[in-house]
Amino acid sequence: MGTVNVFLVDDHMVVREGLKTLITAQPDMAVVGEAGDGEAALQQIQDCRPNVVIMDISMPGVNGIQLTEQLRQICPEVKVLVLSVHDDTSYLRQMLAVGAAGYILKHTAADALIQAIRTVATGGLYLEPSLAEHVVGRYVRRPAAVTELLGAELSEREREVVQRVVQGYSNKEIATQLSLSVKTVETYRARALEKLGLTSRAALVRYVLERGWLHTTV
Repeated sequence: MGTVNVFLVDDHMVVREGLKTLITAQPDMAVVGEAGDGEAALQQIQDCRPNVVIMDISMPGVNGIQLTEQLRQICPEVKVLVLSVHDDTSYLRQMLAVGAAGYILKHTAADALIQAIRTVATGGLYLEPSLAEHVVGRYVRRPAAVTELLGAELSEREREVVQRVVQGYSNKEIATQLSLSVKTVETYRARALEKLGLTSRAALVRYVLERGWLHTTV
């Protein structure tokens, strides 16, 4: 894609200023708007239709969870990347359930934030590494549940690939782990998602969450 247009939603001006400095320094990114609360952000986002919204959770009035849910209905093409101080996995699960495409902590390094923006802008899902293992851990550790969750109609290879997709591994990493070619992994992944009626990794994680398989940490 071309320039990634980013909108900032955070009630702290110093945070927004720091984000603008970081993002506008990237040759393929631009900040197209900002707001200090959810209510003000909603109308502006509808007007400018950014590719990515960087969203805080705790804000006065309409909070990040409520705003993300509204955006999912009004502007489904806009990707929400949560940038929060909350390292509690309950917030991560809530944000994914209402449609966020990524979750990253405010103390994370700048280059990780830029990577997260690019990931969600291109349709991927980005999870804070320190939290992701807790969210997917229960799912990964229950092989019998995997079969039921992903559907008995999936082949063993398709389930192996999809498990690793949910864990956050790239196609290349999955290919190495399973001793397959990247093209073969892509084929298994596409077939599995088609059988499940899903179109993306983000949709797959929400599919898992909505069925209650990831509702506790391990």
